[in-house]
Amino acid sequence: MNMKPFIKISIITISAFFIFSACFQKSDPWTEKQLMPPAELAKIVSDSAAKKPFIFSIGSSPTIPYSIDIGPAKESQNIEKFKKELSKLPKDADIVIYCGCCPFGPCPNVRPAFALLNEMNFTNHKLLNLSQNFKADWIDKGYPSKK
Repeated sequence: MNMKPFIKISIITISAFFIFSACFQKSDPWTEKQLMPPAELAKIVSDSAAKKPFIFSIGSSPTIPYSIDIGPAKESQNIEKFKKELSKLPKDADIVIYCGCCPFGPCPNVRPAFALLNEMNFTNHKLLNLSQNFKADWIDKGYPSKK
């Protein structure tokens, strides 16, 4: 039995798999350390004496108290709006961004917004860890929301 065709097909299949995987793999611009647990931010916004970070909603609606509405960061005009807001802040400002429209994997808003923070050399920025969505990770837990 001639194994050459089988080996060639196997090599092509394996190569195609790795090429396909590399093309669709998204690298996240944040580190694990830069993910803020929702309970941590909920505690801060609930405490009237706590120093508040700059909180930016880069999704569809600013629901967290003290958040500034930027709008969906997938849209270039909103990234420009975000850039303008960020230009007013010191590079070491405490900043938290959130979307929550969907899980991080397919979210079109979190990567462009976080990448902009990196590009502008901010040093203390976090992404609110809404790994499922805003409802499951914030609202269903009873965390404070704008009325």
